[in-house]
Amino acid sequence: MTRFQNQTDGISQEALAGLVAEAVQQALVQHGIAMDPQALASAGAIAGSVAAALTFLSQAQLLAVDAFRGEWTALATDFVQSIAGKATRRDAAIVAVDEPTTAAEPGKVASHPPGERMLQSMLIEDWAGEVAGSTYLEEKFRIPRSTLHRWQRRGEVIALRKGGRKHVFPLAQFVDGRPATGISEVLSAIANPRLAWFWLNRAAPELGGRIPIDMLKQDMVQQVVLAARDFSPV
Repeated sequence: MTRFQNQTDGISQEALAGLVAEAVQQALVQHGIAMDPQALASAGAIAGSVAAALTFLSQAQLLAVDAFRGEWTALATDFVQSIAGKATRRDAAIVAVDEPTTAAEPGKVASHPPGERMLQSMLIEDWAGEVAGSTYLEEKFRIPRSTLHRWQRRGEVIALRKGGRKHVFPLAQFVDGRPATGISEVLSAIANPRLAWFWLNRAAPELGGRIPIDMLKQDMVQQVVLAARDFSPV
């Protein structure tokens, strides 16, 4: 058993988080809480992720968490404000870098759009979410390295270069131990893996504010691929 599988009924942490997220969203709607769709989805996702993570703690860890019962509201507020602050700073940095720059010298073409240069210079952990190398994926997700490398060669999985030759893989792209259907088509439209994952993992105006990777997991491949082609800088 891994931390991604519940010891009582075998449900995965991701699946449990999704169930809780749906219940939280329904509760907010039923109580007339005014939130736009994206904020509603975020509220559900955060609540679901926290609740699911708690169920995978040991009894000793749960008792330690319970000791902070009187501080949960304050801790939750600090946590959410920290996320919002980090997102605001990151978005401001991206906007600053993506502002029009001095034109290239005559006869020369910039090798990357500003947004891609920005992603190349940022730490992966600051924008890509949870990532892991092939060893972790083999141990925790039961994905053999040979299979992972085959997917990578075929462009069926997003691999982000970290350091010299090492690659890490965003965990959110996997469903039941496989890359979400449609990732290869997105990579065909957005060739740069960093830019492709940056787009997949954030609310997309082209999709009405929905998150593309979440839509791929719901088999809405065609909509996501069309939006990726519209987004592609090529």
